[in-house]
Amino acid sequence: MSFNAKQCQIQRPYISQFHTQNNPHVRKCTPLPLFTRKCFHERSELRSVGFSVQLNPQPKLAGNPRILLSRCLPGKFSDPFEQDPGQNSITEQNKMVEQKKFSVVDILKQSNSLLPHVVLASTLLALVYPPSFTWFTTRYYAPALGFLMFAVGVNSSEKDFIEAFKRPAAILAGYFGQFVVKPILGYFFGIISVSMFGLPTPIGAGIMLVSCVSGAQLSNYATFLTDPPMAPLSIVMTSLSTATAVFVTPLLSFLLIGKRLPVDVKGMVSSILQIVVAPIAAGLFLNRFFPRIANSVRPFLPPLSVLVTACCVGAPLAINVKSVVSPFGATILSLIISFHLLAFVAGYVLTGLVFPKAPDLKALQRTMSFETGMQSSLLALALANRFFQDPLVAVPPAISTVMMSLMGFFLVMVWSKKKEV
Repeated sequence: MSFNAKQCQIQRPYISQFHTQNNPHVRKCTPLPLFTRKCFHERSELRSVGFSVQLNPQPKLAGNPRILLSRCLPGKFSDPFEQDPGQNSITEQNKMVEQKKFSVVDILKQSNSLLPHVVLASTLLALVYPPSFTWFTTRYYAPALGFLMFAVGVNSSEKDFIEAFKRPAAILAGYFGQFVVKPILGYFFGIISVSMFGLPTPIGAGIMLVSCVSGAQLSNYATFLTDPPMAPLSIVMTSLSTATAVFVTPLLSFLLIGKRLPVDVKGMVSSILQIVVAPIAAGLFLNRFFPRIANSVRPFLPPLSVLVTACCVGAPLAINVKSVVSPFGATILSLIISFHLLAFVAGYVLTGLVFPKAPDLKALQRTMSFETGMQSSLLALALANRFFQDPLVAVPPAISTVMMSLMGFFLVMVWSKKKEV
């Protein structure tokens, strides 16, 4: 429909009234004298009330333009100041890519939460199909444990270890639990295994041998997963017990078992340097001087650590599966579980009695529990195979390697969930 200028002026109050009644939140338009070419420039004003104005571009009507006034649906015309839809889609795609990257990184970092399930699955797989882990022989144990210590070092700093050395009482308590509390429990279970359950004497000797060795590097990793700030303290405790085990382990084995074990001092010192000191120092060095490389490597360490831990648990079981499923296997299994369970409980309870006013008591109790309940059963297995003629002595250390890891990482899962709650 066509209108002349006067008719347009008659329609103006209607538009103003419609604007006021139906769109109070929109700024009120100023009256226009005529719907001339200025009307075209002010089209966005009229579009805000739901109308569009279109000029007829015929040149012969330039003095008195035809104006088509029609009701239109909102959103039909785009604001000249709005962003290009193509740019919006590109921006959204970039955001989606970034979110995917962050999600992948988060999944890699949170893979440690799957560790107890992976350890359990590797245990079952080693029992059902031993060849799946028999390839992981003893020569891979040192590099594997060294990799776990490297992962701890990358996520720590030198200040953490300096703070750990400022707690000599806690270090001494961990040493006491490692070489006093645990050997007493080992001697007790070794005696009752022979006297009450009628097991062969080499089985009792094997249980005692397990209680005489130093702390396990897996206890450091378990502490790191549960209470990361306490990991340096756990590493110091394990390093101290391992360094002195070259003298303490032969002495305890002679007192409890009655046999001297000629432990290779140079070999144990070399293993400490390779498994503990060098990997942690490399991780600290990378974190301190090459933070970009450390940040790029850090997300991949948790899933690799999970796989390495599964191999360290499944391989000893697969290699010694015949001894585990022997006629004495079930009885030995129950004794080893009871031994480790009491060791975990003793470390937790005694720490609460000795350090009742510690500001981080719960974290310290968990650390001591790992340190007392987990020991280097692989070292006991190596000593049994090397210095004892009876192969039954190696059965308790082989079972201890598996059960210690399963129980330790089960506690990791339980304590981590309680901290989240």
